[in-house]
Amino acid sequence: MKGFAMLGPNKTGFIEKEDPKVGSRDALVRPLAVAPCTSDIHTVFEDALGPRENMILGHEACGVVVEVGEDVKDFKPGDRVLVPAITPNWSDVYSQAGYATDSDGMLGGWKFSNIKDGVFATRFHVNDADGNLAHLPDEIDPTEACMLSDMIPTGLHASEMAGVTFGDAVAVIGIGPVGLMALRGAVLHGAGRVFAVGSREKTVEVAKKYGATDIIDYHNGRISDQILEATGGQGVDKVLIAGGNAKDTFEEAVRMLKPGGSIGNVNYLNGHDDVVFNAGDWGVGMGH
Repeated sequence: MKGFAMLGPNKTGFIEKEDPKVGSRDALVRPLAVAPCTSDIHTVFEDALGPRENMILGHEACGVVVEVGEDVKDFKPGDRVLVPAITPNWSDVYSQAGYATDSDGMLGGWKFSNIKDGVFATRFHVNDADGNLAHLPDEIDPTEACMLSDMIPTGLHASEMAGVTFGDAVAVIGIGPVGLMALRGAVLHGAGRVFAVGSREKTVEVAKKYGATDIIDYHNGRISDQILEATGGQGVDKVLIAGGNAKDTFEEAVRMLKPGGSIGNVNYLNGHDDVVFNAGDWGVGMGH
């Protein structure tokens, strides 16, 4: 097969490899549509995951099943499928406890372009096919369906991780595509007040359409100061992070949280950075 790969740090190109072998519960898929992700940039050019060589990139795809293992029950060759970015081993205890991303260990559920070759290839391998593929109806355009591989579920997952519930005040830091999905997820989970942190005119417009009640422009001062002022010093119940950096963003998030609040982060941080925040804002280390 042919694929577009990370050849080494800061280097990409096309390579040839043998087709992947299919295990008893696996599938081989031919892509119909694939989508790039900014995490591919982080992986190749920012050393976020550490060194990789000759690893095919990509983790967002729709395709057609080419081959299945003998124990696969729900899919057959010729089926159109949506392939998620996270493909855990569903017999793993972490997956069964609700932590599919960390199947078999930290980030072990993120296999494409991390642990194994990704989807930017003429063929790609999907483990645990019955649990990790979804049938794609003929009337759905694969190029649109690719947004369901990563962008939409990643954003929605931020609300799940933070535990957004009915009536919560929620701040969403970063309102790019994933952040907008996080914002919408907060609204769907019943958030009563949603602060969208961003400044681009178009994304602010979409944020309002998706249910943002307040817009916070970081150019106008410290984010946490603006939100604390807007809430009479109370802060917010939940913070969803979809942008920023390891230091400043988490420091702001902790500072604006109410006691008992929580953070849901879906921002891809550099693995070499430290998350830093003020201990006083965390109740000198004893806050909840």
